[in-house]
Amino acid sequence: MTQQAVIYCRVSSPKQVTEGHGLASQETRCREYAKHKGYDVIDVFRDEGLSGKLLDRPNMKAMLSYIKKRRADKLVVVIDDISRLARNIEAHIHLRTAISDAGGKLESPSIEFGDDSDSRLVEHLLASVAAHQREKNAEQVYNRMRARMMGGYSVFCTPPGYRYEKVAKHGKLLVRDEPCASVIAKALEGFACGRFASQGEVKRFLDASPHFPKNGQGVVHLQKVKDLLTRVLYAGYLDKPDWGIHLVKGHHEPLISFETYQKIQERLNGQAKAPVRKDINEDFPLRGFVACDSCGNPMTSCWSRGRNGLYPYYLCRQKGCALQGKSIRKEKMEKEFEQLLGKMKPSKEMLLLSADIFTDLWNARRESAKAETESIRQNILRIEHKTEQFFDRITETDSQTLITAYEKKIRKLEEEKITLDEKIAKCGRPLASFDETFRTALTFLSNPQKLWASDRLEHKRIVLKLAFSEPIQYSKNSGFRTAEKALPFTLLEGFSTSESKMVGLVGLEPTTKGL
Repeated sequence: MTQQAVIYCRVSSPKQVTEGHGLASQETRCREYAKHKGYDVIDVFRDEGLSGKLLDRPNMKAMLSYIKKRRADKLVVVIDDISRLARNIEAHIHLRTAISDAGGKLESPSIEFGDDSDSRLVEHLLASVAAHQREKNAEQVYNRMRARMMGGYSVFCTPPGYRYEKVAKHGKLLVRDEPCASVIAKALEGFACGRFASQGEVKRFLDASPHFPKNGQGVVHLQKVKDLLTRVLYAGYLDKPDWGIHLVKGHHEPLISFETYQKIQERLNGQAKAPVRKDINEDFPLRGFVACDSCGNPMTSCWSRGRNGLYPYYLCRQKGCALQGKSIRKEKMEKEFEQLLGKMKPSKEMLLLSADIFTDLWNARRESAKAETESIRQNILRIEHKTEQFFDRITETDSQTLITAYEKKIRKLEEEKITLDEKIAKCGRPLASFDETFRTALTFLSNPQKLWASDRLEHKRIVLKLAFSEPIQYSKNSGFRTAEKALPFTLLEGFSTSESKMVGLVGLEPTTKGL
């Protein structure tokens, strides 16, 4: 009767699995050996993408179960090389014994397995060599990845918002993957400045964006949001403390500044905010900003079911309030709010005056940039001196507690230095041109109602934050109370009142432009 055999193949690299290398060549060599020996190959078992040091392999278990069921046939197990069975001496001995106990006989075209002492010595030596090769390969991969990361290059999976691209003199480099990169930048900057009050709001912003990748259910998981907010890579730096890599400047283009990243961490580590309710959306832009005139608490909102459908209302739910549960139609309150914004349009003369003030402030800020730059340079030198002192203290002490404390202080100083380096790079260099900034500012000041008319909720919230210094109280009977307007509108309004007199232009130093 022809001897029956099974073949076992294994590759550890995911790349070998996706590109189809390794398994096919192993099987071909094993079949050639079986044909030479006159064996009938009845099955093939393959483990893909599994390390040779692992014992828990699905198809290895399946093969052992298969051999046990056909113990009477005394199957031969053919492997291409001893390293395909295991790359760890303990794992090799364990699997070798398991195959034997199941009733199988291990054979390979690369080595003759025997039960005598000399054969076992050779077998164990080869298994030890395979284990050494695995460990050596791991060391080489680690050293190369660490060295490349120290050079400012990311070596891990592509993060959202980037893609790897071959760039001259860099090799594989992270480059912005638009439009996803811009979406992430808006999310991070929005959380840093408080535009998004919680991680929940960031999640909903990303959920609403068609350009940000979602999971199988079509949503963004909260853990992914936290990963985005805590990843310093988006600020242009690489950080892996367990490899001894701390805030290495990357060659990739950052999506946000390091200062913005620090603001995000401060918010994450500060007092936790209550998650935003799911029903706060574009339907009720004034919710949480307009306060009840009776109790002073923020008003909430709801959809109420009527005879012919759903109707939107604002209302106060504060217990004990005289207006608790008294609803106000959404269209009524928001129409009155638009009228309030319409009254905040300054006159043409006031806009011209604000243009002159804006120009003078812009020029003065540019003049002060030189002095600010020198001050920042002095602070950087101070930080470098302190850092050297802590390094000296580390070399002089054997206390692990002190070493850990000094390392934390050094990291804090490094973060401070990075922030100052960014400031000195930006000092005197506006983020936008004068014309662009001037046009944006005057457009908003001249007509805040125009931005409020936008369909985007974030635009409406910007109006609330920039136009008013505190929430507006609303009375069910008389409408909005006197609003505390933001400083720019207060100043322009003050200049235009009959009680205020504008100072004459002649005699001032320097002379302002004529109106």
